[in-house]
Amino acid sequence: MDLHILEHRLKVTSIAKQGLFVFTHPLIKLIFLRSRTRCKFLSLTETPEDFTLVLDEEGFKELPCSEYLQVEDSMWLALNVVSNGHASSSSQAVGVTKIAKSVIAPLAEQHVSVFMLSTYQTDFILVREKDLSVVIDTLQEEFNIYREVGGECVPVPSQDVHNGFQKNGKEATKATVHPVLSPLNKFCVMSLDPDTLPTIATTLIDVLFYSSSCKDASHSSQDLDCVKFFSFSLIDGYISLVMDTEAQRQFPADLLFTSSSGELWRMVRIGGQPLGFDECGIVAQISQPLANSDISAYYISTFSFDHALVPEEDIDSVIDMLQEQRQMKLEV
Repeated sequence: MDLHILEHRLKVTSIAKQGLFVFTHPLIKLIFLRSRTRCKFLSLTETPEDFTLVLDEEGFKELPCSEYLQVEDSMWLALNVVSNGHASSSSQAVGVTKIAKSVIAPLAEQHVSVFMLSTYQTDFILVREKDLSVVIDTLQEEFNIYREVGGECVPVPSQDVHNGFQKNGKEATKATVHPVLSPLNKFCVMSLDPDTLPTIATTLIDVLFYSSSCKDASHSSQDLDCVKFFSFSLIDGYISLVMDTEAQRQFPADLLFTSSSGELWRMVRIGGQPLGFDECGIVAQISQPLANSDISAYYISTFSFDHALVPEEDIDSVIDMLQEQRQMKLEV
């Protein structure tokens, strides 16, 4: 298999809900007026806490400075696994579990923090730009690695990197075992022809900017009635949407399309407190058990928490599996 390091240099940001009005104009420009911006990578996800916005340098220039905007300090790069000339497709119900053992677990072992973004079309693994040499060294035995330069894929030569992250037998810091919650919403992972985006513009604006959250940001029970979660991405011309069935009913059914099975998904929300960006292995803790059980999953990281979407029929076994894993690690 091939691993592509995409050209996009990305910033991960958070927009406070009470300050969304400050960013409405630039967001509408980035989402709907593609001819007026050079942004090629945009992902906007609403959670009960905030809006997580991941975008490239050109898109980041569109954002005004504001007290309502938090920006993670690092520059991030997007990795994409390509098999037989095609990006690994989440729409074929594989998602992050397909790359759990070949990408996610090895990077966690080398103390590399990742930010995961699954879309309808593929899975993006975001890594800090400063960690790229370690990423290449870790994955070069498993993958042919290419870097996009000026739209062309250039092979990355093998390298021998030695630093604090290297495979030197050093014992890793014990990872925090985070609680998981399961809201009762049922979710759809869908796509849209970019040419029909203007047709759903008013509905999308209403859902993104005017709908209220189902619940407050803080929860303590394992099962939540529902949480507000809506994700829109426009990456290299491809649109992906994640929404619950209540939001889906607001859109024209003939414009949004999903996989042939029309599968519904349930969410596993990871973290009792905001996770931060320096901790390593969070995605691996979730994706590896699912991969071992051959359960597909979409995975979307946000500024404060992580979210895995699993098939509706698997949610009970997934929660039991993850809680058992957590209990075992807490007892160690």
